[in-house]
Amino acid sequence: MNRLSPADELTEIRSEIARLRLREAQLRAGFLKDPGHGAVGRWNRVEVGLTLLNRFDSRLLPAAILSDPAYRRDTQVHVVRCLPLQALPVPRPGWPIRREVVLH
Repeated sequence: MNRLSPADELTEIRSEIARLRLREAQLRAGFLKDPGHGAVGRWNRVEVGLTLLNRFDSRLLPAAILSDPAYRRDTQVHVVRCLPLQALPVPRPGWPIRREVVLH
């Protein structure tokens, strides 16, 4: 078995998470469109409901507060990016041709 480097493993995990999030969004949209269609499975069932959340919306604050540096602070955030390596050219089998020189 070929073991992955931690960089390659993290990249594959993130790719799989993205694929799963996309599929979740598709299924969720389907249930919102038609809550009864496929809502009961072999081991689970899906319920669609509506709830009211009370959230703080900073966009509603006056501009004087939004632009006042006294209400802002800098924070450090760790960022881990997965970047593809530049592909190395794959040499053709047998190239470069190596010929042994035979001197008589």
